[in-house]
Amino acid sequence: MSAREIQDQKSSVHEMFVPQVAPVSEDVSASPMRGGPICSAKSRRDYVLEPTAEGFCKTADASLLPVIGVDAANLVRVLRQLEVIAKRQAPRIAFKAKGSILLLDLADILAVQAEGNYVSLRHQRHPYLVHESLSSMAEKLKPYGFIRIHRSVVVNTSAVEEIQPLPTGEYRLRVKGGREYSVTRTYKHNLRDLAQLWVGSECLCG
Repeated sequence: MSAREIQDQKSSVHEMFVPQVAPVSEDVSASPMRGGPICSAKSRRDYVLEPTAEGFCKTADASLLPVIGVDAANLVRVLRQLEVIAKRQAPRIAFKAKGSILLLDLADILAVQAEGNYVSLRHQRHPYLVHESLSSMAEKLKPYGFIRIHRSVVVNTSAVEEIQPLPTGEYRLRVKGGREYSVTRTYKHNLRDLAQLWVGSECLCG
């Protein structure tokens, strides 16, 4: 038997035992070419893989996202209700004055100033005297945004409206209502806590 006849018999045997590959159905996504998008032919609801600079990412069909209608009047009413709730949950300070216990919102306290054995709570309306040391008040008020700027003064950071550098290396603060307080060198590093973000090239309280 010649070599060609042997090769023909081997080919016939191979065709008999090797199964035929089933044709690809329309529901099966075709393999993508390199760099091409991968698209599914099943449904618009299926995810589509699209090439990006980092790889492939999934994007959903935007037409299937829910459409939410917002009524302006209802939105305003909800925002006002949330504002009332926020005011109710605002931190308050309680202290004894003239035989009763007063409750004040801490946001309305502009500063706390030492006056002998008492401290004066500089309220927006009028001050209140409390039998407490300034050091003790400074520690209690620190978690609520109060900083010490002087050995006898603690201020509410949310009440400060202006900072003025002085030639002596100290600073002057102006709070709501126009009252001013001096910041000594010992406590000027606390001025960093007046804002969450400082911008510009000038370094304040360095």
